[in-house]
Amino acid sequence: MPAVTVDNPLELPKVVTPKANDRSRRIKSITTAPRGLEGEGFPVRRAFAGIDLADLDPFIHLDQMGEVDYGPGEPKGTPWHPHRGFETVTYMMEGTFLHQDSIGGGGMIENGATQWMTAGAGILHIERPPDALIDSGGLFHGIQLWVNLPSKLKMTNPRYQDIGSNEVTLLTNENGDAIIRVIAGSLGDVQGPGSTHTPITIVHASLLPGGQLTLPWNPNYNALSYVLAGRGTVGADRHKIGEGQMAVHIDGDVVVLSASDTQDSRTQAFEVLILGGEPIREPVAAYGPFVMNTKAELQQAFEDYQAGRLGQIPADHI
Repeated sequence: MPAVTVDNPLELPKVVTPKANDRSRRIKSITTAPRGLEGEGFPVRRAFAGIDLADLDPFIHLDQMGEVDYGPGEPKGTPWHPHRGFETVTYMMEGTFLHQDSIGGGGMIENGATQWMTAGAGILHIERPPDALIDSGGLFHGIQLWVNLPSKLKMTNPRYQDIGSNEVTLLTNENGDAIIRVIAGSLGDVQGPGSTHTPITIVHASLLPGGQLTLPWNPNYNALSYVLAGRGTVGADRHKIGEGQMAVHIDGDVVVLSASDTQDSRTQAFEVLILGGEPIREPVAAYGPFVMNTKAELQQAFEDYQAGRLGQIPADHI
């Protein structure tokens, strides 16, 4: 999993050491993500399936895209489609995606890069593998996260952020057996590069076999950890967790993760996506590509899309 990394983690700054009276967050649940297909038929795991929306707030949706090794001609993406009322975050660890949208944003997402698209009042976009990858095939692995917007920001102006892999904030733990990538928000006294409307933190951590990690976590945020690869435990009570599983952490100041002493033959580390944010605590009306507060707002979103008010496909579209 070649997301941005370093040869010697001990050269990195260290994550804030927990205070003696910090409480480890308890584990409320561990669920297994079902498999499905998205867009033109690429495989995903629905990481939030079976989890109460109140535990996810302010997040709406999370897909693990791949990991899949495509043959020539097999890579697939999504066609042009609309969004309103939230933000999409696409983080690529393996393979390449092209993004283009109706406000002029776009580019290549690869090798630990992230694209952050605020749909707000409305936007059209497309994500697809480049022609070279379609021709050659190859490994493909990423995530797409939907972050809700509060009602006062549902109709904010759309925007696009290209977060290159070299912009991601890198940390390690005291033993140097973990690489911590802060993609957005704050972790202790460290800030990630992603600019967010909704206060959140997104981290991708890699723990070597036997590694242990204690992350400071905003007590006002929820906390979720999703295993991208490998196996280990979560919480001070060491609940077992593995690839494709999501843990909900509650009531505490730190998130605790541990990697098993041995991993499978294709996994060099315990790879975990950790995310949390300040709950919005507003009604959610979601259908297809729109996330609003009421059914009437959803209906208006469909009408605005059909009338072309959510944007136009650019003439130079990919």
